[in-house]
Amino acid sequence: MTDETTDFATVGTDFASVGIDYAAYNEGGRGRLRHEIVTRRVLEELGDEPARVLDVGCGDGEMVLRLAAAGHRIIGTDVSSDMLKRAEEKVAAAGLDDRVRLIEADIYELPFESEAFDAVCCHGVVMYLPDSAEPIANLARLVAPGGILSVLTKNALSVGVREALRGDYDSALAQIESGRTASMGNLGMVTRGDTPERLDQLARDNGLTPLPWQGVRIFHDHLGKDWRPEEDVFNRALAVERAASIRSPYRELGRLVHVVARCEGTT
Repeated sequence: MTDETTDFATVGTDFASVGIDYAAYNEGGRGRLRHEIVTRRVLEELGDEPARVLDVGCGDGEMVLRLAAAGHRIIGTDVSSDMLKRAEEKVAAAGLDDRVRLIEADIYELPFESEAFDAVCCHGVVMYLPDSAEPIANLARLVAPGGILSVLTKNALSVGVREALRGDYDSALAQIESGRTASMGNLGMVTRGDTPERLDQLARDNGLTPLPWQGVRIFHDHLGKDWRPEEDVFNRALAVERAASIRSPYRELGRLVHVVARCEGTT
């Protein structure tokens, strides 16, 4: 893939402007697949003891809710006050206020100089930023010894796959032949991809040990927002996606890549 760091157009990352579409995405089958697969992996790595988790770019609180419901204590940050308001309403409705704190903050200026967390999550954020190096460095320094960094972003290995399956052949061909990973996402915002190898190297560069990565939404990414399957169908789709997410060559075709790295050592 070609390097797009220098010419990727910085786009607005305030999701308040697409809040309704984002909420619909979270409730639809594609969003649910993403959240289920990623949440289960994070919970597996955290274990059974209550953990302290930082969710950077928490949006309207989908991951915050899932981790808090599992018994963990969460700080969620986002640059959008409107998205944080939505998250606050969802947390209150779920009765999880005592486990959650929400803070307006930018990934480049996180206000946690003297704090460390058992898990630092950043899902669906760095693909909207010009590059991943500085954001991941900012996140990695907040991982406590024994803790994990969890990053979900666009997979550069699968550019053009969604477009081809949807029949948008001109766009698919342009992406495949050029190797460029920047393209328009479902929310009408440009996204940029990373390879799993680069993300793992960034983790190493910041003193973390990469764990096996997974591909997310391999077989269902091309489906639109109207895909809202019955529960039985969703659960069968989820089982197939989870099985493929950790196996090559399937995982390389996931629209999203979920990398996890651990900070070795003990507290």
